[in-house]
Amino acid sequence: MAVDATEVLEEAKSTEIVYDRRRVVYWLAVVIALFHIWVNTFGVLSELWRNSLHMGLLGMLGYFTIPFFKKKGDPKPLKYLNIFLGFLIFGTALYIIFFENALHDRNEVVNLYDLIAAGIAVLLVTEMTRRTTGIIIPLIAVFFVSYLLFMGNWVPGQFHFRGMSVSRFLYRMFFTDEGLFGITASISSTFVFMFILFAAFLLKSGGGDFIINIAQILTKNITGGPAIVAVSSSALMGTISGSAIANTVSTGSITIPMMKKAGFKPEFAAAVETAASTGGQIMPPIMGAGAFIMAEWTQVPYLTIIAVAFLPAIMYFATVGFFVYQTAKKLDLKPSKEESQMTLWEVIREGLHFFIPIIVLIWLLVVGFSPTYAAGWSIIAIVLSSYLSRHHKMKFWDILDSLALGSKNMVMTGILLIGVGIIIGSISITGIAITFSQIIVQISGGNLLIALILITLASLLLGMGLPVTAAYIMLAIIAVPALHTMGIALLAAHMIIFWVSQDSNVTPPVCLAAFAAAGIAGSNPMRTGFEAWKLAKGLYIMPLLFAYTDLITGSFIDKLDIFIFGLFGLYAFASFFTGYFFGKSGILVRLLTAIIGFALFVPHYYSWIGGVTAFILLAVYQKKFDKRNLGLQEA
Repeated sequence: MAVDATEVLEEAKSTEIVYDRRRVVYWLAVVIALFHIWVNTFGVLSELWRNSLHMGLLGMLGYFTIPFFKKKGDPKPLKYLNIFLGFLIFGTALYIIFFENALHDRNEVVNLYDLIAAGIAVLLVTEMTRRTTGIIIPLIAVFFVSYLLFMGNWVPGQFHFRGMSVSRFLYRMFFTDEGLFGITASISSTFVFMFILFAAFLLKSGGGDFIINIAQILTKNITGGPAIVAVSSSALMGTISGSAIANTVSTGSITIPMMKKAGFKPEFAAAVETAASTGGQIMPPIMGAGAFIMAEWTQVPYLTIIAVAFLPAIMYFATVGFFVYQTAKKLDLKPSKEESQMTLWEVIREGLHFFIPIIVLIWLLVVGFSPTYAAGWSIIAIVLSSYLSRHHKMKFWDILDSLALGSKNMVMTGILLIGVGIIIGSISITGIAITFSQIIVQISGGNLLIALILITLASLLLGMGLPVTAAYIMLAIIAVPALHTMGIALLAAHMIIFWVSQDSNVTPPVCLAAFAAAGIAGSNPMRTGFEAWKLAKGLYIMPLLFAYTDLITGSFIDKLDIFIFGLFGLYAFASFFTGYFFGKSGILVRLLTAIIGFALFVPHYYSWIGGVTAFILLAVYQKKFDKRNLGLQEA
């Protein structure tokens, strides 16, 4: 599947553009944001009504703004059709509100008008999913719906399913919590929308600039500093964004030119930003839509999830940082000598107010309030705390712009989470997920490592055509039961799937974050994708630690031990790929670093002590060896 890197870049950049205030869509976006704030704080609506209005409003905004033909644009008749379809999808949402009670009065017996409204909603959501995420998810939905309706009856053996009538299917997809308005729609209309809105307010108030300025000052004297800025700023940006493409464009527009100027090749510079930005969805406290789905499916509090995710996220960013540092040393790149116009204290003093909403958010979560309630008050904290700043006070129009921007940024994610409800509902009704899980166990022979390899390969395949959240949902449905059967704790199993599914952003041929970075760097998109995939190896290493150690489920001391020794192992592992440990490495040293890295991943003190000892001895040897070579060269 060919993807135009320039198109992806422009689409990613559009997340930073606020609608023209004179247009209807601007005010529609503002109204959508206000509705979601109301319904998630003080409003009282049934879950079905809330989710249906969520679908109708986002669907209307999507049809008003996203053309049928992305590259060419729509001719005038199609533009009018899009407006009609926008009102039509909103009309299906209103149908539920006005006629749900009538359906209950008929004892859930659907009539022709019910079926027409349900059919229109399913078709329009599927089409909007195609416009926002591509053709893959609609094709998967068509496949599972076909399997549910008639194809399953043709299949013998384990996958046989006798089928379901069209009317029963439409009823369950539209009037129950099994389809369009199921668990993913509930997560989308509550947690996800509020946190995307929170991120829009924080970025609009200047939070992104503050993060980049901090990262630049802290890394200016470090080898490979501009690339370390990309890593550290993306890690910090991930605490407020949770979107790989948004991270790539917002920080990459600054860091990628800096890296190229420092001497890094364009492909490597773009890949560093891509790999670092991918970590945005695994970096607490805002980890993308998948984390909220995980909380709902596991019934583990969101605060617990972000707590256990913190150390692994640091380890991931450390891995990317090790790749960057070793590559810079191997290329003999020197630290930047440019003096920053501001001191660290000046930057912190100007941006100190940005910590207030983050503190409010975390404090409300700690004391037991729901994530949506916490996000709502944190948004208010952003506005109020902005008046402590000299340059980023949020005026009336800034607030409206943030509301519009949040709704605009939500269209793709919201429609995706509603659209995959069709797939989830079909899989749930047929029970095919249990069958797939049993097959994974059978093929692996109950061997956990083989099962993890199979799941990773499945993730790679899904990553070529699905966004991160969709890949996580599909893998979780199929693979989590298998992992749980093999003795992996439920939260650890979900965390494994959550991590490996992140490779959607860095897996060629469809790696949107890499394409966005390539557009900024002027590099080859596919080469950038492969380079980013290499740098993001932590996505595959960390799940092994989740499976074989207590990094997720252990005590704090256990986790800290694994974290500390794991960092040594990650540095050694990165050295195997870069060819630089504490000096340029030949084949023998690279093999030794691979062995050391493996030893440091084994959760046993004897292995850890042996690995650290070997690490130190090899480092000392390389330091002396490099100095000896340097002396010979000078002589």
